[in-house]
Amino acid sequence: MPLPALRIFEQKIERQFRLFEVRKAILGRKLGRQLRAFERTRDGFGKKIEARIREFERKHGIRLDDEVHFIRSWIERPLSIGAVKPSSKVLARTMARYVDPHSDGPVVELGPGTGPVTAALVEAGIAPARLVLLEFNPTFCRILRARYPQATLVEGDAYSLRSVLESLLVQPAAAFVSGLPLVTKPIAMRERLLRDAFDLMRPGAPFVQFTYSMTSPLPTRLGGFSAQASERIWMNLPPARVWVYRKI
Repeated sequence: MPLPALRIFEQKIERQFRLFEVRKAILGRKLGRQLRAFERTRDGFGKKIEARIREFERKHGIRLDDEVHFIRSWIERPLSIGAVKPSSKVLARTMARYVDPHSDGPVVELGPGTGPVTAALVEAGIAPARLVLLEFNPTFCRILRARYPQATLVEGDAYSLRSVLESLLVQPAAAFVSGLPLVTKPIAMRERLLRDAFDLMRPGAPFVQFTYSMTSPLPTRLGGFSAQASERIWMNLPPARVWVYRKI
């Protein structure tokens, strides 16, 4: 294909891609409104489940596993929880492998949930005292506080990253590791999260994100960063992939 014709073809593809992104953003907003309406109707339902779980635990003298807490939290706030069950050990270890344990500075985990990736980071050699765990869900915060008392736990919204962490981090972060449900958020919000994380990290430090999606949760056409993907992790349910972004 002659060079001018190739450029025309590429421009057509780019226009179609931009149109697709616009339509996807509109659909995402509609879906978000519907899910928020669902959350309002379900408000309090998850608390009833939590109360019954605790009653069962007291009656039988046992503690139920993390899956129960994930399911209860997802029922109450489906937009805020990235999964309905904790990440598998294989996925957690894959994410942890992208963080250099010999690097300097804190390691920030966004949306750690009950801590499967946190455990993998510690297993990989990251000292618990270096961890900054930013979690929105109060139930998960209680679990994390008990399991990782040496870590810095912040109960807050990761999508307000700069205002939440800027004054807390005394030195640039060595890495960000994220379990956030990025694909449920508008592209502009995802981009702002990544840019804010880059501003709080050392040059070249990784932003590690897992996703169930077939494609990158952060469109690479945004530019300004590199993107690297792991092989699909079939042993996780549902299957997932790890993406690593670095500022160029």
